[in-house]
Amino acid sequence: MKRLFLKALAIVGVATAAPAAAEPILLDAGSVGESFTITFDGFVDGGPSIDGLGSELTLTLTGIENGVYTFDYTMTNTGADGDGIGSRVSGFAFNTDPDIDSATSTGAYRYTNTDSNYPNGIGTVDVCFQARRTGSCAGGGSGGVFDGDSGSGTLSLDFGGTAPASLTLDDFFVRYQSVTGVDGVGSASGRQTSTSGGTTSGTDVPEPGMMLLFGLAVLGLAIGTRRRRPLAAAPVRLAYA
Repeated sequence: MKRLFLKALAIVGVATAAPAAAEPILLDAGSVGESFTITFDGFVDGGPSIDGLGSELTLTLTGIENGVYTFDYTMTNTGADGDGIGSRVSGFAFNTDPDIDSATSTGAYRYTNTDSNYPNGIGTVDVCFQARRTGSCAGGGSGGVFDGDSGSGTLSLDFGGTAPASLTLDDFFVRYQSVTGVDGVGSASGRQTSTSGGTTSGTDVPEPGMMLLFGLAVLGLAIGTRRRRPLAAAPVRLAYA
């Protein structure tokens, strides 16, 4: 019984410590014209989602030519300032496979950095797009998209003359700054919570609380199964005259 209990607890720990990643975006020549929408939460230092922080990025692949993948983008700050919490989305980031040589952009997020650190424990990202020029993906200054507003433009991923036959975009993040209405929080990051459109199936990332409930359900099922197991028959003692 103890061994079964510890095994179930291990399942709970794995479920809560490592939530599934949202589905990556897979692109090739047949994907030109397709749009993909990525939704984000908001958090600080790996903590739970902060109510009132949220955003949504839509990418549309518009062309593949001369080693460059080109996109239209629209970033929307979906946070509601009616609850007293406000923010601006100062930038967004993602990883690419294969790695890009460089990136350019126009519009609301017209500055780029590559191979730079993202705050709140995220680590190095392949490329980020920012509203203001800074020395890293951490952001700073002013600019960006405030609650209820959107910003758009184009971005290009350059692979040095020869575009790969296929491209994977994954690990999307956003940066919130000028956060108000949250005690002790002036800036935050956002992680990808779902991906939809194009050839993706729209995979949601379970919230840590939901993963905990799932783990507890597994634990209860394991214990219940153990309790229902029939007892072994008692040995029969034979008496000899």
